[in-house]
Amino acid sequence: MKNQLLLLILMVTSLSFGQIVHKKKLSMLGSPFEITVIAKDTVEGNYFADLAVAEVKRIENQISDWIPTTQISEINKNAGKRAIKVDDEVFELVQRAIKISKLTNGAFDISYASMDKIWKFDGSMKEMPSPEAIKKSVEKIGYQNIILDDKEKTILLKLEGMKLGLGGIGQGYIADKVKALLQSKGCTSGIVNVSGDINTWGKQLDGKPWTIGIINPMNKNKVFATFPIEDSAVETSGSYEKFVMFNGIRYSHIIDPRTGYPATGIVSVSVFAKQTEIADALATGIFVLGVEVGLDLVNQLKGIQCIIVDDKGKIHTSKGIDVQKYKS
Repeated sequence: MKNQLLLLILMVTSLSFGQIVHKKKLSMLGSPFEITVIAKDTVEGNYFADLAVAEVKRIENQISDWIPTTQISEINKNAGKRAIKVDDEVFELVQRAIKISKLTNGAFDISYASMDKIWKFDGSMKEMPSPEAIKKSVEKIGYQNIILDDKEKTILLKLEGMKLGLGGIGQGYIADKVKALLQSKGCTSGIVNVSGDINTWGKQLDGKPWTIGIINPMNKNKVFATFPIEDSAVETSGSYEKFVMFNGIRYSHIIDPRTGYPATGIVSVSVFAKQTEIADALATGIFVLGVEVGLDLVNQLKGIQCIIVDDKGKIHTSKGIDVQKYKS
């Protein structure tokens, strides 16, 4: 659902008061993963980084839909057949995802994995799929057909061939869980970055907030605004690299699960929230909803802000963001 993100983390890396900035980068969940912590020395830094990596792997082995042994894969294998009992953690994540599906009127939908892959964004598509094929591609999608049993903690997909895919919310959830774990183990400051789902806590070595630079995809060489991110999260969804053009219309790789047609009109959405999970899911939903409807939704949500760049390069912001104040 997401592409490489246009966010830069701007950091102070000098030594201060016997503390260091310790950073670890690797590939996890099929995407870049980076953990940055303030630690007293390299030993403590490695300890925190190892905890973070272990937590990512733990959650991945619960919610990934491409690891065959996970609870999500088990639900998918039994679609249309029987309900699957899951851990509270998985049940509650799916429950929250359904709430966001309702909030966005299905523009975000965790059953999007049921979609037939008829759109190709690797340069091989020479013509649009037929309207019939597009309509058929989303027949199995619909969060309304996910049946939760609160008492038994079971999940049933009503239709055979349905699938859950937590890619649009799971990475944000993982970022939140890594942050919570490290804080509980005494890590007072850091950034977790799961493929652009970013959550921060504490301060940099110089006592200033962690800072995020946002780039306009139409001018990748320039940061147009920098924002302090204090004990909060930001996530960007973009289509600036994966898209197709037909009849002068730019179709993004982010597909509307309600219609089967790719989203149009937007090249990037950055959502600011207290939790990365919410920012992650809403960014996808807003991308599909479009500039006007997306901004209207965000302006009704407490503690949520967003920046949208449309396909003409124009920047739109929710009511609580003053880009001029943070302009680079």
